[in-house]
Amino acid sequence: MAYKKKSWTEKLHDSKKFPKILNFDPKFPCGKALLKMGAKPGDTVVLAPHLEVNEIMKNIPEGKLITINEICSKLAKKHNVQFCCTLIAGISIMTAAHAAEEDREKSGRDVTPYWRTLKMEGVLNDKYPGGAENHKKLLEKEGFKILQKGKKHVVKDYENYLSL
Repeated sequence: MAYKKKSWTEKLHDSKKFPKILNFDPKFPCGKALLKMGAKPGDTVVLAPHLEVNEIMKNIPEGKLITINEICSKLAKKHNVQFCCTLIAGISIMTAAHAAEEDREKSGRDVTPYWRTLKMEGVLNDKYPGGAENHKKLLEKEGFKILQKGKKHVVKDYENYLSL
C-alpha cells in the first residue's frame, strides 16, 4: 500500500492529541525560548493544537498584526497555564499558513490571513508560502512598511499594529 502524503489542510486538522499540559523542563525543544520568557522548571506549559492557533490567526483584522508571542499569551491564558510551547506554536503557524494557501488555491478566497502573523520582534516568516518575499508583498499590499535588518525583514513599528 502506497503512503499518501497529508495535505496541509489535513495536517491542520490533525490534533496530535493536543492540547497537552506539561510541567516545564528546560530540556524541552522550546526550553531556551521559554527560559528567555521567564519560565522556571515546573511552570505549566501548553502544547496547543494547530486549529486553536489557526483560530487566533483567522481573527486578525486588516490593519492589525499579531506575533507568536501574543498567540502564545492567548493560548496560555485560554488553558490557564503560565506558558505556551513556542516551537509547537511556530509549527502551527506555518501549518495554518500553508493550509490557508491550499484553500485559497482551491476556492479562490482567503480564509486565514496568515500574513498578518509575524515572528518575534516583527520579523517576517520565511517558512510561509512563497517565503519572506511573498510575506513582504502581502503585508505591503495592506499598507505596512517593511524594513530590512541584516538578512531579516521586519514590519516598521509593528508594535503599533498589534491586535491585543
